[in-house]
Amino acid sequence: MMTRLSATVASIVNGDITIDAEALAPKLGLAVGALKENMAKGLVTSIAETGVDEDAGRTRLTFRYRARVWRVVMAADGTVAEDPVPSVKPLHTKDRFSLLDPARDASCWPCL
Repeated sequence: MMTRLSATVASIVNGDITIDAEALAPKLGLAVGALKENMAKGLVTSIAETGVDEDAGRTRLTFRYRARVWRVVMAADGTVAEDPVPSVKPLHTKDRFSLLDPARDASCWPCL
């Protein structure tokens, strides 16, 4: 379910997208200053996707910093809503193994 946000969180003017740093920073676990620093270093990334067919007029913005992701959808009328990102379940410890673990598959040991 999408959570509606203030219309001032994001805007698109003449194709330029602006996002409020005060809204984005905590979603990525950062202070505003750290957000700006990490954006300058290229560690905070974003992607904008424009809708087609039944989603025409909508734009989805996805922001990433390390393992954190925040996504919003902007409607043609300027309405902004959070778009939850499905969580990924981590592997169980028992499912993890090293590729250099000969005990896992002894027949592959010479191949490494």
